[in-house]
Amino acid sequence: MPAYTYRGRDANGAQVTGVLEAADTNAIANLLLTSNITPIAIEQSQKTSEVKGTLPSLFEEKITSLDIMLFSRQMYTLLKAGIPIMHALGGLQASTKNPRMAQVVGELRQSLDGGRELSTAMAEHPKVFDSFYVSMVRVGETTGMMDNIFLRLFNHLEFERFMHGQIKAALRYPTFVLIAMAVAIVVINIFVIPSFAKVFDSMHAELPLLTRILLGFSNFMLAYWPLMIAAVVGIGFMFKRYISTVEGRYKWDTFKLSIPIAGKIVQKGTMARFARSFALASKSGVPITNALKLVAQTVDNEFIAKKVDGMRAGIERGESILRTANNAGVFNPLVLQMIAVGEESGALDDLMQEIADMYQRDMEYEIKTLGAQIEPILIVFLGVMVLILALGIFLPVWDLGKVALHK
Repeated sequence: MPAYTYRGRDANGAQVTGVLEAADTNAIANLLLTSNITPIAIEQSQKTSEVKGTLPSLFEEKITSLDIMLFSRQMYTLLKAGIPIMHALGGLQASTKNPRMAQVVGELRQSLDGGRELSTAMAEHPKVFDSFYVSMVRVGETTGMMDNIFLRLFNHLEFERFMHGQIKAALRYPTFVLIAMAVAIVVINIFVIPSFAKVFDSMHAELPLLTRILLGFSNFMLAYWPLMIAAVVGIGFMFKRYISTVEGRYKWDTFKLSIPIAGKIVQKGTMARFARSFALASKSGVPITNALKLVAQTVDNEFIAKKVDGMRAGIERGESILRTANNAGVFNPLVLQMIAVGEESGALDDLMQEIADMYQRDMEYEIKTLGAQIEPILIVFLGVMVLILALGIFLPVWDLGKVALHK
């Protein structure tokens, strides 16, 4: 993404400057406003990073979610022990094994030494600390509960990591099976069918239609396999570019929720992430509309994010949380009942935590039973494949054997 230099004023009226990376100037302005910085000027930077595009950058260690989790946990421990934040960051910079993470922590120290708040300093690293993380830290600065905020962020990131791992595990098995079946089809068409083709040519007899189709497809693969590989690579590249657009990402995320068997696992995982993120923001004192705006950026699904943003718009119009949740159409009746109880009792954050736990348990159960659900489908596919091969290849051989016996 391009880099932009900005000038602005913070909440105290002091002038601040810096460099941020984003898609365009509007994204930079939104990022600055969420950091309580009023932008004055935003210009695209003419300087290119010395690291980008160089060979060492290809091998530079990346900052992972595990690095942010460890950072959050260690910050909680140090702040809970009463260590000043500058000393805490200095200790983390010296002890962090990831050089890139140590560099970011050092830049945070420099920003704090220059008089900025920690949330403002973190906002300058959007690839490391997302807007939800920055907003939670800002809440901690306002309430004086920085240690508790870092603990809650650690638990939140741990849950996010767990959910991503569970969803990947759910999709790994059917993906592996489909790939294995595709490889089997390729092997059969390249090595098995051509061997039988020589036998069929020596028969000098009319072959069944299914056999001719199999032979034609095998000959096509043998003659045009480079074009087929190029087509697969091209389709993959175009698909990746399409889902990187706003419309493409929305349609792809919508489709993922409708995938048989795996779709409901993805949906339950996404809803668990939404409920837990909302509970965290609400417990930390973030207003409901702001909490929904932040949660929409963390659910990692554009379809659900749009529904959450619709809930926020409804609440801003004066509607109740229950009504907006019902209009969203993504919650089951039990969850809606829990939301109603939480709204009436004033314990919505606790109820949302219960909802997240419920979705998580349901998702774990679906993953455990995934093999039993998908096994009949795989058996049907394998049966159809074997039937086609048997009718297409072995029937002519059997006919040849019958002719030989009659002779």
